[in-house]
Amino acid sequence: MELYQAEWCPYSHRVRQRLTELGLDFVARQVPADPERRDAMRSAVGADSIPVLVDGDRVLHGDEDIRAHLDRTYPEPPDAGRHRARARLEVPEFEEVASR
Repeated sequence: MELYQAEWCPYSHRVRQRLTELGLDFVARQVPADPERRDAMRSAVGADSIPVLVDGDRVLHGDEDIRAHLDRTYPEPPDAGRHRARARLEVPEFEEVASR
């Protein structure tokens, strides 16, 4: 799995958090802050807005669609709740993935 994202992006954060909760390995592809400079991303996934997840032959855009796909496709492991609790302790402005 590849995640096109930026560390400063709250939508990317929510996707990374859900991937961690599900215990899924992924490669984080950092993108330039300026969308006009995202030529490599545009060539790879046909878009310049983040986050974008490539899961096999599926390319998913936006945190809501990505998280919905992850929830439909991958079972939640027993320690997912511990990951959520840890994130609330470690990330001061943590936004629960399930909230919305």
